[in-house]
Amino acid sequence: MKVWEIGPQTGIDSLRTATRTPPETSPGHAIIKVHASALNHRDLMLTAKRYGGSKPENRVPLSDGAGEVIAIGEGVTNVKIGDRVVANMFANWIDGPWVPGLFSADYGNTRDGWAAERISAPAASLSKVPGHLSWEEAATLASAGVTAWNTLNVLGRMKAGDTVLVLGTGGVSIFGLQLAKAGGAKVIVTSSSDEKLAKAKALGADILINYKKTPDWEKEVLKATGGYGADIILETVGTASLTKSLQAAAFCARVGLIGGLDVSQPPQIFPLVAKNVILGGITVGSREMLDDMLAAIDAEKIKPVVDKVFAFDDLPKAYTYLQSASHFGKIVIRHN
Repeated sequence: MKVWEIGPQTGIDSLRTATRTPPETSPGHAIIKVHASALNHRDLMLTAKRYGGSKPENRVPLSDGAGEVIAIGEGVTNVKIGDRVVANMFANWIDGPWVPGLFSADYGNTRDGWAAERISAPAASLSKVPGHLSWEEAATLASAGVTAWNTLNVLGRMKAGDTVLVLGTGGVSIFGLQLAKAGGAKVIVTSSSDEKLAKAKALGADILINYKKTPDWEKEVLKATGGYGADIILETVGTASLTKSLQAAAFCARVGLIGGLDVSQPPQIFPLVAKNVILGGITVGSREMLDDMLAAIDAEKIKPVVDKVFAFDDLPKAYTYLQSASHFGKIVIRHN
């Protein structure tokens, strides 16, 4: 079968194809025919040794994908042949809080990911896909979706009427917008593009802020909320924008610090004390969170936003498009 490997990790150009023997069944595992996979920002970081250092050159990338179970090993009872499934990014994080060691079974990072025609996955990491989703839509869920869900509903304890602030219009932010609206929240979206803000409005965004036209966007958040601020903030930029996020926060707000972050500027964190804000680090989430999110997506018939779909053979082009930051929502790879 054909796979992609990250190669020597000198950039996107180091991605390479390889031929491998298809995986065989083993106890506790399922064999999945991959129909689609999806990119995240950390995939770019991995090609340049900027995500925990260098990896084996033969590592198969991509933490997100969706496919059909075509074989199961001894002891597997939670999925059956023919099921449409996705896998939690951390194969061993089933439920409960984060514990040391979970990075040791991280799809696309410390274990082979979804950029392959077939994968063998621990069945315990798998969840079934809602029937209204296409393969391409389903492939986007496990990292960006769960990250947004964790921030909103676990750290954020979101309730109807809350004000949620999402920064930008990448995968996590757009999932945050969709899930927050489904939960009855008011949503503020920032972007440097009026075109992207218009798309966010079409998805239900209540307040739109172009941060290029309004550099003091934190003041605009307060103005737009009558001085109240945001109850929950998806901080996807990093410490460089955290000061503004904290200034835009409501009293007792919950702020999720997410992803491969810009740490170019130290934040001014006094508002954490002055406003009694909770700041939490978000490293995706557990399979239990994935299941809860999938149930909500099924109940509300939410359709993930897929910006562009690339052919499997064009994986490097998908990386280049991701690097351009032109996307709105998710970038997906079609495998067949």
